[in-house]
Amino acid sequence: MPMNRPVVVGVDGSPSSLVAAEHAARAAVLRSRPLLLVHGYLHPSGYGVPLNPYDLGVPAPSAEAQQMLERTAAELTGRWPGLAVEVRQVLGGPGATMIEESRRAELVVVGSRGLGGFAGLLLGSVGTQVAAHAHCPVLVVRPDEQPIPVDGPVLVGVDGSEPSRLAVGLGAHEAALRDVPLVLVHVGPSDGDRAVPEEIEESQAAHQAEAVRLLADASAVVRAEHPDLVVREHPVRAAGAAQGLIEASGTASLLVVGTRGRAGFAGLLLGSVSQAAIQHAHCPVLVAHPVS
Repeated sequence: MPMNRPVVVGVDGSPSSLVAAEHAARAAVLRSRPLLLVHGYLHPSGYGVPLNPYDLGVPAPSAEAQQMLERTAAELTGRWPGLAVEVRQVLGGPGATMIEESRRAELVVVGSRGLGGFAGLLLGSVGTQVAAHAHCPVLVVRPDEQPIPVDGPVLVGVDGSEPSRLAVGLGAHEAALRDVPLVLVHVGPSDGDRAVPEEIEESQAAHQAEAVRLLADASAVVRAEHPDLVVREHPVRAAGAAQGLIEASGTASLLVVGTRGRAGFAGLLLGSVSQAAIQHAHCPVLVAHPVS
């Protein structure tokens, strides 16, 4: 992998994108990588409006967007000494632009909501699109109104699947970079409040044994690669994997998820657990993709 792969963040001037840029700057400093601020632009009249193609021409980068990018770059270099920042305007929609840039990136950072987002949509369509289809890991910054949490542990969901193994490796690397503990979480079925018949008790005991085994296996792999890292194993019970991870994320500085767990459909690049996590987690979420 080339050593000069940048951390890439899409910037549109919205408060959410500026918070994302701050997270991206910190990630770039931690990794000793340059930061690339990207703005995707489209022709202002080109949204499905029938136009005379001879009048259309090729849209040009705007001076206003360039000023916004340069102002953001100057603010970030002022706050993060030693950070190298580049800016680029790219012809294309923001989602497609970020996915294309991810081919050459170490990490892509997206905000939870950009300009034009609906208030009820916690993660805009651009963020979901990039999280699902990027060619490198994607950091989804949410909730966007909070300061960057730095002291909490890195949390990773463990289910034994290949996407989960990738997430555990990425989470361990991230925890080591941040110098915080790694917490491996396995979510088992909820007990419920009622007295349970014997066969359900046996089933729960089997689930518990499976959780202990999966966590021990993941923990052993991490400790072999990161002997100095503090690793904790945390089996939890919840109505579903997503709910368990979202509840556990309240004390974390980062939640790492795979793109798809065991129950994923091949055509669904971002599984339901990952989707729920990036919509509702209480901390930023890192979606693990292999760097292509």
